[in-house]
Amino acid sequence: MPSISNKGRQMPASPIRKLVPFAEAAKKRGVHVIHLNIGQPDIKTPKVALDAVRNHNIEVLEYSMTQGSEAYRKKIADYYAKQDISVSSEEIIVTTGGSEALSFAMGTIMDNDDEIIIPEPFYANYNGFATASGVKVKPIVSSIDDNFALPPISKFEELITPRTKAILICNPGNPTGYLYSKAEIEQLAELVKKHNLFLIADEVYREFAYDGREHYSILQLEGLEENAIVVDSVSKRYSMCGARIGCLISKNTEVIQTAMKFAQARLSPPTFAQIASEAALETPQEYFDNVITEYVARRDTLISELKKIDGVKVAVPQGAFYCVVELPIADADDFAQWLLENYELDGSTVMVAPAAGFYASPGLGKNQIRIAYVLEKEQLVKAVQILRSALKKYKD
Repeated sequence: MPSISNKGRQMPASPIRKLVPFAEAAKKRGVHVIHLNIGQPDIKTPKVALDAVRNHNIEVLEYSMTQGSEAYRKKIADYYAKQDISVSSEEIIVTTGGSEALSFAMGTIMDNDDEIIIPEPFYANYNGFATASGVKVKPIVSSIDDNFALPPISKFEELITPRTKAILICNPGNPTGYLYSKAEIEQLAELVKKHNLFLIADEVYREFAYDGREHYSILQLEGLEENAIVVDSVSKRYSMCGARIGCLISKNTEVIQTAMKFAQARLSPPTFAQIASEAALETPQEYFDNVITEYVARRDTLISELKKIDGVKVAVPQGAFYCVVELPIADADDFAQWLLENYELDGSTVMVAPAAGFYASPGLGKNQIRIAYVLEKEQLVKAVQILRSALKKYKD
């Protein structure tokens, strides 16, 4: 029998999606499943984006430019200018989601067995992108006890070897919701310049900053032009996850030129999705103000309810729409599956994302889950009631 690749065997399963069969089975039994497991916002996509597709009169759906349409890239550059970030359309490559941008970045700057340092817990697919690129993740642990703040720079320095090529951060963070301060970003910038490394920032949740805090981009730092690579996406900002449009941004000309080779291999990003994404840039500020107000209310409701459960520890998110919760159990994977297979309260159960898959260090996160608070407050309260009741009945 032909064998699959070692790379294929090592490719990690998604901690977010691997429980889907159990959720589907629960639904077929008539159980209502409340999804806390995936960052799919329930906020409506801006009407201006949907109308741009509805009203278009395209007769031939052609390839777009490999780097994305010029009109869209110019509008992206205008968007960044409003964020106090100076980039040109030539420094942007439109990608099929932020995922492709991350893959392009890794392929552009790293060879097999090169290393990338990432604070953990981190977006689970970073493990997958690294495996697909033959890259080794060197994790550095951040702690729930200090809200998953940036670990000491000295800890990063201890991990740097001749094979280290980059540091990757998600800001604000998925799964933690932590928002790095300007001072923390500046510390990382000095470190990568000192060791001649790249700094990759996944900034797809930029708009979601709470409690008067402001997002600070690595592209705002002077002197980091050759080191900085930003990954962005319309998925969360405009509640357009299905558009699959992101972008890779760098002022490093060689990075852009090399990433273009990877982009050429997949031909072009989808045309209609670019049309929708370009139109979405016309979304008024009022939309974001309302979204932020809603997410802050959801966050506060969720955290307040979770803190009522004995033995539960929760980090308070400063951005994005996720939080990591530590439960008084030994195995969150088993608990999450048990919730879907064996537990319901008044005909409902919850689906959570076990947090172990957001770590690269074996054994970490076993008693943690990630919750995405992308549901209305009433549903969040109900979900936490189910968790509280389930924890009383669950036996490891």
